[in-house]
Amino acid sequence: MDDEIYDRIIYLADPELSEPVLVVSLEGWIDAGLGASTAISTMLNTISTEVLATFDTEYFIDQRARRPLARIVDGITTELTWPEIQLRYGRDGDGADILFLVGPEPDFHWSDFIDVVTDAAGRFDVRLVVGLGAFPAPTPHTRPVRVIATAPEASAHLLPIIGTVTGELEVPAGISAALELGFAEVDMEIVTLWARVPHYVAAMPYPQASAALIDGLARIAGLTLDASHLRASADEARQRVDDLVTNNPEHTSMVEQLEEAADETEGTSLGEDLPSGDELAAELERFLRGESN
Repeated sequence: MDDEIYDRIIYLADPELSEPVLVVSLEGWIDAGLGASTAISTMLNTISTEVLATFDTEYFIDQRARRPLARIVDGITTELTWPEIQLRYGRDGDGADILFLVGPEPDFHWSDFIDVVTDAAGRFDVRLVVGLGAFPAPTPHTRPVRVIATAPEASAHLLPIIGTVTGELEVPAGISAALELGFAEVDMEIVTLWARVPHYVAAMPYPQASAALIDGLARIAGLTLDASHLRASADEARQRVDDLVTNNPEHTSMVEQLEEAADETEGTSLGEDLPSGDELAAELERFLRGESN
């Protein structure tokens, strides 16, 4: 990596780390039910971390799209808080080293960002990179959240640990896809975990998805992580959705159809959509927002 690109990361510490896992969760791409963002904030709240490095956000971030926050006291503008991409470090419940790449997804210079991140991972002998995400799916809230995985071909042996989908799909890419291919080029293992969130709750916090992502991360990386208080929140969220659904026979029928499809397919195929499933999901989402009669 040339010196100009190297200047795009500012190291603030140089800890001695033993083959850490790098967890990646960057804001701005698909995150149904706030699954990934809640998972990462939960881990940062339960694990003591310090900033290892920051990135040159003047170079990577569109500051009109992600504006800084102005602090105004008695009419006096005192400071601006700028969006920041950070690399943080901490340890899990058993003392294993973890790195967290957090902050907004870069708006510019993705290839340079990939170079900087892969170089940093090599500098600290990262043994595994795990991305976190969540997407809306035709699945009922009455079943456990299923997590699937994506990975470049070189890391495909990791997919059976979590599970994946079959078939071919072309979708707009987030930085996670670019990171997968970038880490593959430098022979480092990477896998991205995706929580499948019911269509009709995708616009509201869904802690079930966050807990499932943390559990999946712990399983694939061999880490000791605590998602217990998320499960308590998940029980409350499940009850709220249950109450809304059971008050309307039409919506109850929707969920029953999704349950039947989920039980038959177990979420293993891309072709699992029910006939008119999108319309049913949209109707129930409007209902949950209080827009239905």
